[in-house]
Amino acid sequence: MSPRIGLGYDVHRLEPGKELWLGGILIPSELGAVGHSDADTLIHAICDALLGAAGLRDIGHHFPDTNAGYKGIDSKILLAETLLMIKKNGFEVGNIDTTICLQSPKIAPWIKKIQYKLAEVMEINSNQINIKATTTEKLGFEGRKEGISCYAIVLINPV
Repeated sequence: MSPRIGLGYDVHRLEPGKELWLGGILIPSELGAVGHSDADTLIHAICDALLGAAGLRDIGHHFPDTNAGYKGIDSKILLAETLLMIKKNGFEVGNIDTTICLQSPKIAPWIKKIQYKLAEVMEINSNQINIKATTTEKLGFEGRKEGISCYAIVLINPV
């Protein structure tokens, strides 16, 4: 078996009065993400990338929003379960590269904390995870502060 690459993407609407979770960290913000779970867009993109790399479909297949058991669930639990699935299929994480698209708040002050939290959940070194954040220069739904999107690409290696 050879190394495999997966790409993940997730998007959530933003609304006042909701919490903004990114990479398992609560980010102070006037707007938060809306979703069936805790709407952690970054973790959802990482899960999709991992599942895709392992040929295991996507996050919606394994953790459907039609299942009341996942209502409000902490996405770190979904990430840990995703890791178990890829390990069961003979893979381990090589590295993860991500991009968060969000007009505000600024994510740079939180990047190291997010890296460490994700590394802790995934039981890997924080240097295997790269987090980038960008605004969209006030363009599109992210720029209008209507939503957040995240991209993730992963490399998984056979064990």
